[in-house]
Amino acid sequence: MGTQERIVVVGASLAGLRAAATLREEGFAGALTLVGTEPHRPYNRPPLSKSVLEGDDDVSLPGSEEIDADFLGGRGAVRLDDGARTVTLDDGAELPYDGLVIATGARPRRLPGDRADLAGVHVLRTLDHALELREALAGVQGRVVVIGGGFIGGEVASTARAAGHDVTVIDAAEPMARVLGGTVSSWLAGHHRDNGVDLITGTRVTELTGEDGRVTGVRLDDSWTVPAGLVVVATGVVPNTEWLEGSGVRVDDGVVTDDRLFAAGHADIVAAGDVARWPHTLFGDETVRIEHWSNANEQGAHAARNLLRGPLEAVPFSQVPALGTRVHGTRVQYAGLPHLADASTVVEGAPEDGRFSVAFTRGGVLVGAATVNFPKELTRLRKAIAAGESL
Repeated sequence: MGTQERIVVVGASLAGLRAAATLREEGFAGALTLVGTEPHRPYNRPPLSKSVLEGDDDVSLPGSEEIDADFLGGRGAVRLDDGARTVTLDDGAELPYDGLVIATGARPRRLPGDRADLAGVHVLRTLDHALELREALAGVQGRVVVIGGGFIGGEVASTARAAGHDVTVIDAAEPMARVLGGTVSSWLAGHHRDNGVDLITGTRVTELTGEDGRVTGVRLDDSWTVPAGLVVVATGVVPNTEWLEGSGVRVDDGVVTDDRLFAAGHADIVAAGDVARWPHTLFGDETVRIEHWSNANEQGAHAARNLLRGPLEAVPFSQVPALGTRVHGTRVQYAGLPHLADASTVVEGAPEDGRFSVAFTRGGVLVGAATVNFPKELTRLRKAIAAGESL
């Protein structure tokens, strides 16, 4: 174990919580500070787009109340001086450190232009976002338009349809085509339509329309305007790295780390979760940034262990990423990095039966898998990917 006496964890979502908990589990007895921009204790984000919108307020995250750390909620980091080893907070406080965990996550990507601030336009990332959206859905008059057909967009659309709302989903491609591949994304598009969603693909949003300060529609690049009583922008996220400007930490769509999660050129700084970009050894050192619950959970703990071990004893982080969602009652999952594949094939089941799996290969070697209503098959294929098996 290293000689750290003061460790600061910046970011109090899942990756930060797991890092802090693991530091204690591994025997770190020094001063430990956990900094979070939200006033809430760390909570579970996956329910925000599902059960919270349905009325369930339970977002409890095991271990969040018991964490043995000085929790600074409602305070954000605004500057890092990696030479002096200090983190400056938005209230002017300076936190000295011997070891630093960067787990600042990401924020929703918003539409450009001043119309993005119209009443009735929502994003979904935090508990407060979810509660605001839930209240808005309860009183909405008119169509719910979701911009973006990814995991969050699909779950919001599913929840809104289950509540009886008219729903339109707009995306430039079929839902989640990049991460699920053509076979699953085409099936998912049909599944949305079968459940009453008006799915519009192959087009882009050019602007929002409004009247008296409230959104009234979404204009597309073919000049057609989709009427809207409420709009949810679910077009991805941007890593929270602005506070690192001017420091020696390298940033490129996230904090750039080595395969052991140490920030490039730093033996005392690690990164984890949505903000970390690292070379994945299972995929030929392909540099990736993974926005998954399971990745944040595993990576936060791994980064903490490596920080205590130090660079010489640290080990690469090589977990196979995996993520699942439920859309209109159907379980859709994927593992690995399907977008790296040069070929794909259905290996079990059939799309027309609503239960099947797809394997993705590069040069004949498994690099990804996607399944519909087939969790056991996803588990099998994830293990095969980790083992570097060929199809």
